[in-house]
Amino acid sequence: MLKMMRKTSSSGYSYCSSSSSSRRGMSYCLHSTTLVVPVHNYMASLHSQSSKPIKSQLGKLVRDPPSKPKFTTLEDALKVFDEMLHRRPLPSVVRFNQILGQLAKLKQYSAVITLNKQMVLIGIAHSACTLNIIINCYCRLNQMGFSLSVLGHFFKLGLKPDTRTFNTLINGFVLENRVAEATGLFSKMVEEGHCLPNVITFSTLIKGLCMKGNNSAAIQFLRKMEKRGCEADVVVYSTIIDSLCKDTLVVDALNLFSEMINRGIAPNVITYTSLIDGVCRLGQWKEATRILDEMVSNNIFPNVFTFSVLVDALCKEGMVVEAQSVVQMMIQRDIEPGTITYNSLMDGYCLRGEMDEARKVFDLMVRKGSMVDSRSCNVLINGYCKQKKIGEAEKIFQEMPRRELVPDTITYNTLVDSFCKAGRIRDAQRLFSKMQECGQLPNIRTYTILLHGLCSNQQLSTAIELLREMEANKLELDIVVYTVVIEGLWKAGNIESARELFYGLSTKQLQPSVRTYTVMIDGLCKGGLIVEAEKLIREMKEKGCSPDGCTYNIMIRGCIDNNEMSRAMGLIQQMVERGFSADASTVELIVDSLSQDRVDPALLPLLKNS
Repeated sequence: MLKMMRKTSSSGYSYCSSSSSSRRGMSYCLHSTTLVVPVHNYMASLHSQSSKPIKSQLGKLVRDPPSKPKFTTLEDALKVFDEMLHRRPLPSVVRFNQILGQLAKLKQYSAVITLNKQMVLIGIAHSACTLNIIINCYCRLNQMGFSLSVLGHFFKLGLKPDTRTFNTLINGFVLENRVAEATGLFSKMVEEGHCLPNVITFSTLIKGLCMKGNNSAAIQFLRKMEKRGCEADVVVYSTIIDSLCKDTLVVDALNLFSEMINRGIAPNVITYTSLIDGVCRLGQWKEATRILDEMVSNNIFPNVFTFSVLVDALCKEGMVVEAQSVVQMMIQRDIEPGTITYNSLMDGYCLRGEMDEARKVFDLMVRKGSMVDSRSCNVLINGYCKQKKIGEAEKIFQEMPRRELVPDTITYNTLVDSFCKAGRIRDAQRLFSKMQECGQLPNIRTYTILLHGLCSNQQLSTAIELLREMEANKLELDIVVYTVVIEGLWKAGNIESARELFYGLSTKQLQPSVRTYTVMIDGLCKGGLIVEAEKLIREMKEKGCSPDGCTYNIMIRGCIDNNEMSRAMGLIQQMVERGFSADASTVELIVDSLSQDRVDPALLPLLKNS
């Protein structure tokens, strides 16, 4: 029996027949009175706001309710619900379910839960439909612990959960990005034969797997559908095709698209838009045109999202004139470009450094009303910062509150980075503090930017102090953070501290990256510690962190500067064998050394090969 199970799988959920502890440390029982907020008190406050009696049509709705009542406001629903509570005999649970269901469609999830508690108090027996509605509301409120408690209540009442029950719970786990638990619940559903999965079950799981980027598992579930005789629909195929395209697995996406057509499943605008997005990401413009033509020939016309994909792709390729033409085409076809479309166009102009054109797009969005969002401001701020027009960027930042827009982490990171690069470290620190005062928590990227700025502006002691503060606050620091500080220590000539921090990374369970090793090798070479630097190159290879072209070039230059010519020749040979090339600085240094007879002329053929 399902009700007897408690943590029987790795999915981490448990069922019980009465109250159940949730993962959030809360407990709930449908018969508990401690959580009830009487609806009568709320209704009294509503009635006191007006001396008019309840409208006659509402009274009629109570006496002779339609099969599916429709409300446009929570207030109307509460009035009808209150009238139903006062009727004798009480209407059937079916009528109450209709109101709860309609409120759930209006996304009034908390109100549904409150009304359900009122039903319990006056003794209205739950049906399976009631419990399904309540489970859905808890899932939508990200309270899976309560949802599972309600599942246990099915068995206490002698009711049987159906496919809809499990679909709702699976969707709840997916909404919380707990896909492993969703698949675990699916397995229990199938293994114990409580009910059969349907298209919705599979499509929900496939959606969750695609959100995680697990395309192979999503395709496996597609095959499971086929084995169970559950035919996939256009939604299932389009979900996987979209995920494959986002991961630039366009060949796989096109193969799945062909399979879909062969099975007689007609693609829709979402399917085609995903494919167009995929080929555009690879710069395959002819293929994008072919798919667009095929789409139109099948009487499926591009929508605002299709055109926005094209605009975004063209702008990223620097083809802003062509992107502007697409926008004009949209307008000619009476398809109003949205905020996403204009943001992409503005970003395209910013990437080309055409800030006047970008500002024109921004001003157009302002004139159209309520089109500008935080991303719009971020795009323009970033564009101005890249052009070193920090004053203009600050103006946009200061205008955001007037437009009722809240700067996010990206906004602050962009400005802090710009201040640091301009040498305005105090302004960067001030903005960093303001960010926290406004309730916007810095992320690792913010700290890394500030640390790099402090190190680059000869404020190493402040950088070290900030690093220690981050460690004390138990922030999850990555290798990039430590690499920035190690580089700062080398530049400041603090050799021992740099070595100590590097060799202590293992105690922090951090593996040095290629960049970390390269920074260390550069510092050691400049400090004349060639043997130690060469040892690190060998260590990199042993640990599966292969040196890149930059590593080899730095090491070669270090060897030549320290008159280690034989080592330099050996490294050049290794570099060429691994397919890397000497950069301009290395070539110049070798040519100078040749003119001084410091290196063997036999190096010349190697340089030509590189």
